[in-house]
Amino acid sequence: MSTIDALLQAIGLLANVTNIMALAGGVAIGVVVGAVPGMSATMAVALALPFTFALDPIVGILLLLGVYKGGIFGGSIPAILIKAPGTPASSCTVLDGYPMSQKGEAGKALQTALYTSAIADFVSNLSLIVFASWLAALAMNFGPPEYFTLMLFSLTVIAGVSGDSLLKGMISAGLGLLLATVGLDLVYGTDRFIFGETNLMSGLNFIPVLIGLFAIPEVIVYAQRSVLSDGKVMSLGKAGLKFAEFRRILKTIFKSSGIGVIMGAIPGIGGAPAAFVAYSEARRTSPNRTNFGKGEIEGVAASEAGNNGVAGATLIPLLALGIPGDVITAVILGAFMVHGLQPGPILFQTNAVLIYALFVGIMLSSIFLLIFGSIAIRMFRRIAEVPKSVLMPSVLVLCAYGSFAINNSLFDVLVMMCVGILGYFMWLTNIPAAPFLIAFILGPQVEDNFRQSMLMSQTNIEIFFRSTITWVFWGLTVLSIALAAFRGWQDRIALKREAEEAAKASEALEHK
Repeated sequence: MSTIDALLQAIGLLANVTNIMALAGGVAIGVVVGAVPGMSATMAVALALPFTFALDPIVGILLLLGVYKGGIFGGSIPAILIKAPGTPASSCTVLDGYPMSQKGEAGKALQTALYTSAIADFVSNLSLIVFASWLAALAMNFGPPEYFTLMLFSLTVIAGVSGDSLLKGMISAGLGLLLATVGLDLVYGTDRFIFGETNLMSGLNFIPVLIGLFAIPEVIVYAQRSVLSDGKVMSLGKAGLKFAEFRRILKTIFKSSGIGVIMGAIPGIGGAPAAFVAYSEARRTSPNRTNFGKGEIEGVAASEAGNNGVAGATLIPLLALGIPGDVITAVILGAFMVHGLQPGPILFQTNAVLIYALFVGIMLSSIFLLIFGSIAIRMFRRIAEVPKSVLMPSVLVLCAYGSFAINNSLFDVLVMMCVGILGYFMWLTNIPAAPFLIAFILGPQVEDNFRQSMLMSQTNIEIFFRSTITWVFWGLTVLSIALAAFRGWQDRIALKREAEEAAKASEALEHK
């Protein structure tokens, strides 16, 4: 069967009301569930999986893909409105999305997130169709040394999100790395920093840490205020995203989408690291980089393009090689296997029509994301008009529920509160939260791949220079550090010049 014949049959297979409704319904469910803090896209897909067992393979898989796509965007809504990311992939969106809301630009931030997500999702889906075999082959060349150098390069993102002080950024990253070591050592099976608490043997769950780090400090700060404001949390702002602003960030959207695609094609990376890498790159090259972290529209675009760029690319190793790109695609792999389908090269030969139908379906998912995302924004943006005296207790309840729902454990709620207190003291001392989160995400992967490499080479460090890929990432790491140092030097010169000009202006006023 030729490719054209398979494609025509795939369109005929997809052009069914049931299939279209399954895809659209999945996107809608994903957006709503993703918008609830703690209810991640992974959880949404896992909960939807049992409902697909009795469905036709195409219907069930399209439903799960829709939930996946919608869930990634949905997490940006609470990240922007209440500083409580709905999904881990949206944690970077907090950095500029929430400050925009505080400035009365919540509507603009939400529109930016939606349009960026739809474009990045389309780019990611297109890359899946065009570059599936090539990117999957590239991903297969990654072993522990390649993963280690990639993660090491990703950690240099810390320099880009450390705010005004690199030292405070490194302190924050150190705290994140420290908490990442809690639990069992996967190589020797020994426990670390559990202090006799069996609940800590599996380590700290990411969702309670994420919620505690960003949402709980806001609740504590509000509770400390002696005079309760009778106003609203924030103004939505009458002005939406202007075309001139959209055109300004378009380059960032495509560049960040590309970063998401490349990182998504490598199994095990995930949306959160891709978002931070895209954000750091956008901040490094932006003429408005001093405004990042203070409500910069380009920061929201970079973060959302990075995490949504991953969504389609994670399917590349799944469909081409049968290797899940992340946790969510591992759940989707289960759906394939339940229906007697084994993803991999043979699937393209035995079920080409099904594969092409999925390709066409995920392209349609970008359109459904735009439609249902617009509806969700109108529904959820009214959260911004709720008085803080009502909103903050509600946020606390949602945070506790989201943390508890992971493992049905009160211990996770305790972890959330403890990390929240730590986040509050970090806020008091002006220590940025983003480096903590990056280090916490990447720390276990850096350690595991380093130790595996050492075991493979019998402690010979030459293994980290064994391939072109490792050399490329070493070069990028050095370049990233050099650029960060150069930028810091430029900023110090600029501050010194401003201080000198202010002193001259003050002297001139005194003479007058």
